[in-house]
Parts: sequence; C-alpha cells; structure tokens
Amino acid sequence: MNMTNSRSAERPAGLLVAAALALAIVAAAPTSAAAEKWAPVASEKLMQLPGDFLRKAVDNDFARSGLAQELVSLDEQVALKRSTLADLQRAIERTDDADIRLDLQHQFLNEKRNYIELMRENQEIRRRRAATKVKLYERLLGNLNRQRRATTPEKAAFIAKQTAARERFRASVSQVDEQFLTSAAASQSRYAREYAQNLNAVQELVAAINAHPMNAAPAIDGQPVTRAEYLRQLVAENQGDLAIIDQERAILGHMAKLVSLDALALSEGIGGEVYAEIDIDDTAEGPNRVTSAVEFFTTQ
Repeated sequence: MNMTNSRSAERPAGLLVAAALALAIVAAAPTSAAAEKWAPVASEKLMQLPGDFLRKAVDNDFARSGLAQELVSLDEQVALKRSTLADLQRAIERTDDADIRLDLQHQFLNEKRNYIELMRENQEIRRRRAATKVKLYERLLGNLNRQRRATTPEKAAFIAKQTAARERFRASVSQVDEQFLTSAAASQSRYAREYAQNLNAVQELVAAINAHPMNAAPAIDGQPVTRAEYLRQLVAENQGDLAIIDQERAILGHMAKLVSLDALALSEGIGGEVYAEIDIDDTAEGPNRVTSAVEFFTTQ
C-alpha cells in the first residue's frame, strides 16, 4: 500500500460518505439568508412613473432592502471562495509530497462544498428577487387593465369631446392673437411685445417639458410602446431570469454530485493526482456566475 492510500485509510471513511450524501441534496432546503422579505407595493404612484423610471424605481427599492445587502455580501464571499479554490488547485498541482497533496485535496473538497452552499444562497435570493418583480409587474398590469375596463364607451367619448373642445378653443384664441399681432396698429404696441415674449417663454417651457426624462414614453429597444406592452416586457424579462436560475440550480446539482464522487474517491484513495491550473479573471463578464467555477469540479 502506498503512502497516499495509507494516509486515506486513517481517515474516517464513514464521515466522508456522510458528507458526500449530504452534498447530493445540497440544493434542497431554502436558506435563512433568503428568508428575509422584499415586498414592493404596486402603488398608483409607481404606476404613474414615466418611461423606464418604473423599472429604475423598483431596482432602487430592492437596492435599499436588506435582501440586496445580503446578495452583495454573498457575491463578495463567492469571489473570495473562487480565489481560494484557485489557490488550492495551483498548490495541489505544484506539490510533490503525497501527504501534503492529500491534505490539500481534502481542503479543496471542503472548499468546493462551501462554494456550492454560497451559490445556493445566491441563487435563492436572485430567484426571490425575480419572482417578486414578476408578481409586482403583473399586479401593475392588472391594475392598468381594470382602469381601462372602468372607462365606459360613453365616458371615453365624453372625454374625447372635452379634449377636442379645448383644442378648438386654443386654436381660436391663437388665431385672434395672430390677427391682432399682424395688424399695423398693434404691431408695435406694448401688448404685442409682451405677448411675443410670453409666447416664446411658453414655447421654451413646453419644449423642455416634452424633452424632460420624467415625461418620456415607455420604450423597448428605442421603440415607443404602450404602458401595457412595457409591463409585459418587464414580466417576460424576469421570467427569463427565473429560467436561467433554474438552469444554474441544475448545474449546482451536478457539481454536488461530482463533489460526492470526489469524497468517495478520497476515502478509497483513488485518483485525484492531477489538477490543471486555472487563471481567475474577475474582470470577465459575470465572474460570480456558477458557470465560472465549472472547471474546479471537472478537472482532476
């Protein structure tokens, strides 16, 4: 029996097997970190926000929540855990001593288990955030539809007539003013000068109102859309996030299975002799996404 097998025989194999079985169900129960609630309200004030400010208001509300702080903390812990995994992996590759290598392999196994647990908490919070957004936008969409149904055809026709009447009144006043201003007698009067100044001021203010970001119409990829279409797009985006998180949960399940197999292999003194070095680039897109750590679980 070689030194590696002798050393592994001294370890309690039962504990390793128990750890392996525990890892197999690592994605089962929700975590206490994700138990904290974030419950935005589908208020009328939120509904009246123009353009993309509705989305930003919801994101800002989440950013102020304790759940968001927990997510930030988890992201930092995941980044540190990935650095630890990379360091251990390089140390295993560079170590010639069999006993030290075995100890490092056990540390590596334990750190991979910790990584899975952190990512499970991370995914649960992101899932809760996306699911809450879906419910919020669906409630806002439902409120909008109820408001539309509450407007009867008779009421809509009356509002249209009122709007048309106001426009006709404004047009008639404008025509009278223009006729007055263009007359020779009035062209140099104080009224004409002040009216021109006031008209210019009104036009500038109207242009500023139209250009103001808080008066922007909802848009998707730069194309104007109705409020209902905008809300449906927000629902679809967050449903897409939920689908991605479900995929990530499946990836974690496979990682947990591989860690279980590694634990059993170490308990029997099998394999685990070669580990490829992996360079960590934290500037890459999504450095804390679960796919960025796959190689820690597949190379050996």
